[in-house]
Amino acid sequence: MLRSRLGWVKMYEGLDDDQTTRNLVAASIAMDMVKVLSREGVNDFHFYTLNRSELTYAMCHTLGVRPDLTTA
Repeated sequence: MLRSRLGWVKMYEGLDDDQTTRNLVAASIAMDMVKVLSREGVNDFHFYTLNRSELTYAMCHTLGVRPDLTTA
């Protein structure tokens, strides 16, 4: 479920010194947004993760988007 505008900000409280948990929170929020937008008909997404490709990979994997290993 997509969190309210202020609700997602509160999810970051107390995480100033915890980058790992901040990354998990960010990925969770992004995945929620993708699920909602997808249900509304949006089919294409671009993630700005500021050179943190592991976040994009984890989000895509969780959402069911996997690399096509047959072309590698």
